[in-house]
Amino acid sequence: MIPLVDLKEELNLFRDEIYDSIKEVIESSSFILGSKGQQLENKVADYLGASYGIGVANGTDALFLSLKALGIGPGDEVITTPFTFFATAEVIANVGATPVFVDIEEETYNINPKNIQQAITPKTKAIIIVHLFGLSAQMTEMKKIAEEYNLFLIEDACQAIGTKHKGQYVGSIGDVGCFSFFPSKNLGAFGDAGMIVTSNETVYEKLIQLRNHGSIKRYHHSMLGYNSRLDEIQAAVLLVKFKFLDQFIANRIEIAKTYTENLKDKVRTPSIPENLEHTFHQYCIETSHRDELMEYLSKHQIASAIYYPIPLHLQEAFRNLGYKEGDFPISEKVAKNILALPIGPTLTNEQQRYIIQVIKDFFAQKENKN
Repeated sequence: MIPLVDLKEELNLFRDEIYDSIKEVIESSSFILGSKGQQLENKVADYLGASYGIGVANGTDALFLSLKALGIGPGDEVITTPFTFFATAEVIANVGATPVFVDIEEETYNINPKNIQQAITPKTKAIIIVHLFGLSAQMTEMKKIAEEYNLFLIEDACQAIGTKHKGQYVGSIGDVGCFSFFPSKNLGAFGDAGMIVTSNETVYEKLIQLRNHGSIKRYHHSMLGYNSRLDEIQAAVLLVKFKFLDQFIANRIEIAKTYTENLKDKVRTPSIPENLEHTFHQYCIETSHRDELMEYLSKHQIASAIYYPIPLHLQEAFRNLGYKEGDFPISEKVAKNILALPIGPTLTNEQQRYIIQVIKDFFAQKENKN
């Protein structure tokens, strides 16, 4: 089976260096808030052009703690997209605020800035922008809206480390940027890990306390906090893999170009607006024959996946919000047609040619039946 991303093959590129880095942590006996984590925070912040990096336990905590640090809670509303991973809206509800959904752009799958203003109320405190699948959202428009209405702008860049918007890395454009280092991400750990970046010193100081039980000085707690610290072993892994990030992104972009050149006449392929970048955490196509194609690929030993089958406004957990089918038609349409194909820095030309040929064969069979 050709996997969506081949983590075993990826490991072969830097196995010895990663093992040595992990060994350093083990022999140091410094496992929590040690030097590896600090090095990673500095490297990621410098890379993105932000003043501060705050390592946390995972990408969901990055979003949750960012909302807490910005003072968002009960009675507040936060605007976001219904077409994303559940965590984006889950964290809004978990701080006691209300998620308010706005439909996406059909071309990019990102939240449509043209629909945001009509969703703003006196209770609105923030917008969470998702750079879905690695494609930058329309941040110029988003910043204008946030500034006009005095709203916080939180970037969910969990799938988009290394993506730029008009020359600036996403995650460093809003008030805070949130990243996930889940193993399958473009920069992935060997377990859960995440990071927040910001250039606001006050927000940074709050986040440093929030991730560590509300404490800066040991056993002195100035606020109620949480236990969400980036593990030193994960930081050791990420420091090694970080050296390969730009090359891995370049590989993904080339693979995506090949897919698009060969499949654009058979399926809807990703659209990248001018001045925006895509780093292809996922390469997603659309077809009305999605489920049949997925089954056909599986029979030919090719993995595929649906991101995401149910938009958030139709999830049972958000039934209390009162949304219904038809409220966000673009998100609902995409959810019925979208399919992710294998993509990763180690996908070979031979594997990709095979995937493309199998997809072409599928549609040839469909045409012959008609």
